[in-house]
This record gives sequence, C-alpha cells and structure tokens, in this order.
Amino acid sequence: MFFLTYLYCKVLALAIRIIARSRARINAKPDGIYQIESRHPQRKIKAHVYRPRGASRPAPVLINFHGSGFILPAHGSDDEFCRQMSQQTKYTVLDVQYRLAPEHPFPAALNDVEDVVNWALKQPEEFDRSRIALSGFSAGGNLALAASSNLFPPETFYAVITFYPPVDLHTRPESKSPPDSTGNPLPVPLARFFDKCYIPSSHNKKDPRISPYYAQPDSFPSRVLIITAAGDSLAPEAERLAVKIGQAAGREVVSRRMESCDHGWNISPKTAAQRDARDEAYDMVVAMLNGR
Repeated sequence: MFFLTYLYCKVLALAIRIIARSRARINAKPDGIYQIESRHPQRKIKAHVYRPRGASRPAPVLINFHGSGFILPAHGSDDEFCRQMSQQTKYTVLDVQYRLAPEHPFPAALNDVEDVVNWALKQPEEFDRSRIALSGFSAGGNLALAASSNLFPPETFYAVITFYPPVDLHTRPESKSPPDSTGNPLPVPLARFFDKCYIPSSHNKKDPRISPYYAQPDSFPSRVLIITAAGDSLAPEAERLAVKIGQAAGREVVSRRMESCDHGWNISPKTAAQRDARDEAYDMVVAMLNGR
C-alpha cells in the first residue's frame, strides 16, 4: 500500500473507530484469557475463554472471530454468543482478537486464525482435536470460511458456522443489494473502504483466501451453517456459497435467511422479531455443535 494511500486509510479508519466506540460499549466477561503464541517473535494473540460447566478434558473447542469490517476493534462484542455456546454445549469457546487493517492488511488476520488453530491442535490434553469448530460474524465469518477451506484439510474441523459473512470481495459493493429492499444495508462507500483497507492492490480479489466463494466446494468442512439477514446486501453471495458447498458429496449445509433483520442485527436486536431471529439462529448453532 503506497504511503499516501495508507495514510488516508489510517486517518479515516481512526475516525470510524472513534464513532463506533461511541455507539457501542463492549463489556465482555470471559472466564479467562489466553495469550497465544503467534508466528512472530515477541507477539501474542489474545483470546477470551468461555468454559462449560463441569467441563471434561479434552473438551471440544469452538474458535470464534468477531465482526470488524476488517478494521474495527470489536473483540468481545460476541460475548453473549460465546457464553451461550459454552453453557448449552460441551464446547470451550475461544473468542480471538485478530489483527486489523489498514495497519495489518491481508493476510495478517488470516495468519492469526491459522496460528490459533495450530496452537489448539497442539493441545491434545486440553482440546478434543476431533471436535474443533470455527465460527465467525461478518468479517470474522469470512476468516472462518477462508481458513477452513484453504489453510487446513476439510476433516480438521467438525463444523464451520458463520453469520452474514462477506464471501465475494471481487464483486463491487455497488453491484450488491439486499433481498429485502426495505432493509438497511451497509453503505456502499463504507463497504468499499473496508475492502480497500483489507486487500492490498497487488492481490487478486478472487483469491479464495480473500473471497471464499471461489474455493472448491469439497475443500470446506463436512458441516456448514450460514446465517444471513434479509436486509443485508451480503446475503445473496453467502446463500450462493451455501448452495455451491451443498453440491459437494458428504456435506451437511444449513443456510437460513432471517427476515426483518439487517447486518449485525444479533448484537443489539431492535425489535421482537430480531430478538426471536437471534434466539433461533443461536439455537441452530447449538444444535449443530451438539450433533442434532
């Protein structure tokens, strides 16, 4: 990224972060914190830990990645989700703080995902390596899908679970529209800016590590859950990906569009319908993790 372009992205990203912090107060209450070794000396990757009651070891583990637009420091915003998964399943939940653009563009965040998964795989006394699942919201969903379909063999993961993920960053944001025209989609200029910060100009946006829509269907884990929102312009591409993965043999793919919901609706539901949609979606995650 050229210096002037980086400077522009850095200043605007800081402004967006200030606005985001003023609108959303994150008050996560995990059971503990891991500081996980990264591939870079002297650097750790922070992960909140949520443990199930009466957990046995080795425990199944769900590794979660928060939404961010690839630039927003929203670690901890999935606290309610992580707590519920630890209470209603036998899974220990790790909620990971990955690096953000424009300071750390692609592939920095994906490298962090890979490092955390490799760390978990090396903890056989702590984690059941046959029951490792990934989950992610928005940009975190992109990372979960990209990692599970490109960086590891499909059998590495019991399941991958995503909420409203961007999966095709090659297609321009202005070409995308929500299924429900009355929805409140992410503004096109903001979506463009997120992509600009995350993807260096030298990279092909069809790289399946950036746009998992272009990964081979049989490269995904055998169980996939994709939750979309009717008012979200990212819904159609994620739903097309679900259809594509479902064409591969031996794949259990569940795709559910939540009506009367916009991108990120589950964090702070505004209506009874959105609260019901959140509860239904989280129940679907519990069912998949519990093998029902």
